[in-house]
Amino acid sequence: MEALILYMVLFFPAVNAAPVGLLPFSALRELNRTLTFTIPSLALLWYIISDRNGFSALKNERPQRRDLLPFAIGFPGLVSIGFGIFLLTGLLPGLLPGLLPNFAELFPPPVIERPAAASGWVVLVFACLGTGYLEESYFRFYLLTKLEKQVPKTAPRIILSTALFAVCHVYGGPWAVLNAVLAGIFLSVIFVRCRSLHGIALAHGAYNFFVYLVSG
Repeated sequence: MEALILYMVLFFPAVNAAPVGLLPFSALRELNRTLTFTIPSLALLWYIISDRNGFSALKNERPQRRDLLPFAIGFPGLVSIGFGIFLLTGLLPGLLPGLLPNFAELFPPPVIERPAAASGWVVLVFACLGTGYLEESYFRFYLLTKLEKQVPKTAPRIILSTALFAVCHVYGGPWAVLNAVLAGIFLSVIFVRCRSLHGIALAHGAYNFFVYLVSG
C-alpha cells in the first residue's frame, strides 16, 4: 500500500499530462520543478526508505567505486536503446506500409528543444540528475527491494517495476512508453545484478542530458 501511495503521489500525475509535441526548454521552469518537486520528493522517498532514526540506508548507499561499472554499462545501453527506437520511428512505416501507412504522422516522436544559454545547460544538468535519482530511487532501489519478501522471484518484480515506470511516461506517446519499457528492464537487471543505485541513477541522468545534447 505504501508503494502504491508513493507512486500515485510522485508519478501518476504524469499520466494525465498533455501529449508531448515540441517541448520548449525553460531554465526557470526546470529550476522550479527541481526545487519544488524533485528534491522534496527525493527527501520524502529516502526518509521512508531509511530507518527514520539512524538513516542507515543513506549511510549504506554512499557512492563507491563499484558504482562505476553499472554506470559504464548503463549509459551506453540507454543510448543504444534510445537510438534504436529513433531508427524504428523512421523504419517502421516503410517496413509495414499496408498496416501502418500513417504511423509516423499519428504518433510522431517528441521534439525536445535545447537550452539557449549557458545558464540553461547548468540548470539542465541538475534537473537531469535529480530526475535520474528520483526515478531510480523509487522504481529500482525502493520498489525492487521492498517487494523481495512478497515476490521472491526476480522476473515478476522487474515486470511490475517496469510496467509502473512505463505508465508514467504515457504523456510522451507510444515511443516514450516503448523506451521506458526497454530502459526499465535494462536498468532493473543491472540493479539486481550489481545493487548499485548511484551507477544506474547517474546513467539515467546522463542519458536524459544526452537527449537534450543531441536534439535540435
